[in-house]
Amino acid sequence: MTVASSLLVSCSGNGDWVLFRGPGGRGYTADSIHPPIGIKWKLRLQTDGRTAFAFNNFVIRDNIMYFGSTDGNFYAMDLETGYMKWVFKTGAPVNSIPFADGENVYFGSNDGNVYAVSRNDGKQVWAYFTGRTVQSTVVRYKNLIIASSDGGSLFFLSLDGKLVDQIENPVWHRDTFQVYDNIIYLARGPLSQPRSLGAYDLDTHTYHWLLDARVIDAHWYSFPAVQGNRLFISTCTFFTDHWQYDYYAFQRLSGELLWHYEDQTVFGTDPPPDLYNELDRNLSILDFMAPSVWHNRVVYASGDTIVRAFDTHTGSLAWSHQFDHRTTSAPMIAGDRVYVGVRGDESLASPQNDGPPSQLNSAYTPSAAPAAPKLACLSARNGQVIWEMNLEGNLLSPPVVAGKWIVFGTDKNYVYVLEELL
Repeated sequence: MTVASSLLVSCSGNGDWVLFRGPGGRGYTADSIHPPIGIKWKLRLQTDGRTAFAFNNFVIRDNIMYFGSTDGNFYAMDLETGYMKWVFKTGAPVNSIPFADGENVYFGSNDGNVYAVSRNDGKQVWAYFTGRTVQSTVVRYKNLIIASSDGGSLFFLSLDGKLVDQIENPVWHRDTFQVYDNIIYLARGPLSQPRSLGAYDLDTHTYHWLLDARVIDAHWYSFPAVQGNRLFISTCTFFTDHWQYDYYAFQRLSGELLWHYEDQTVFGTDPPPDLYNELDRNLSILDFMAPSVWHNRVVYASGDTIVRAFDTHTGSLAWSHQFDHRTTSAPMIAGDRVYVGVRGDESLASPQNDGPPSQLNSAYTPSAAPAAPKLACLSARNGQVIWEMNLEGNLLSPPVVAGKWIVFGTDKNYVYVLEELL
């Protein structure tokens, strides 16, 4: 892992999590959380009844959680106590993925700005106006801040907020990219091929490769994960009676297709009332369909009722697990356990059992009756459910597992911090 290694704090062991979906975007940490687990604290950010359309991953540094919200605020909150250190208000919903270095936290807002805010006091250090909404990953690479505007450009900004360079592209929205070994995966293509995505070299300012046009013919492209010389992504294509899923592995340096697995939605007894609106709602979740990689398994939760795990080398299906309700988040793997959100009954306003999950153990007992939304824990080895926890609201992005904590938010604007009870 060589992504700006001098700038990044470890994403495991000490409670820090500063890189979206961890090193290589693999959605994995070696930290292992085991029952008994308790709710350290939970807090509702607002009580006006509004449902959040997204609740993206937290950045955690020095026991402070940093995250944006669809209420237009960006928060800094003490992980141990839930104490609000500061709140920074923007002019529109915040649906970008932040990055925190030693001094500042960087993020975008739908008001069109990329912000640098002091981690110490929450004061604005600078703002760069892009002219369009900014719903993207925001990354510091060496002395550059990289962010993307919707239907505009990929911007390269100096640490004091000045424009250094940009890649213009009028096509891509909700741009999720990562920098790995001096290359952006996957960067917007050049204006001559505006619908393409590829591997862009930050040293030479050239593309190593662009995705084949057959791969590009989809409605959604997931955040990529890198393991060694393999790059994993998935795509989703809308049809009137189903979504088509395509899962891919590429040779990351050449772009050669290594394997491809095609499937389609399985909704069982929980079909969405409107397939188009359901997909459109999911597209606000920036890690929708993002892969998690653990040893020789790559795991996906794709918005239907199935969690799928493939062999990273062959693309064959290693295991799958079907829930009664649709999944609501991408997976996150901690140790050898997969964490994923599962939707509850739409009419159920609050969970039937909201006590702390301190009674959770390795024996899984199915919950009775129609369920509230859940956080589910599965074995990464075989997909067996280990435990489930009822939540207030749907989990829209997978939890961050950092040190002894599991941290996440829900669409009912609750922030949860779970703690391993030693």
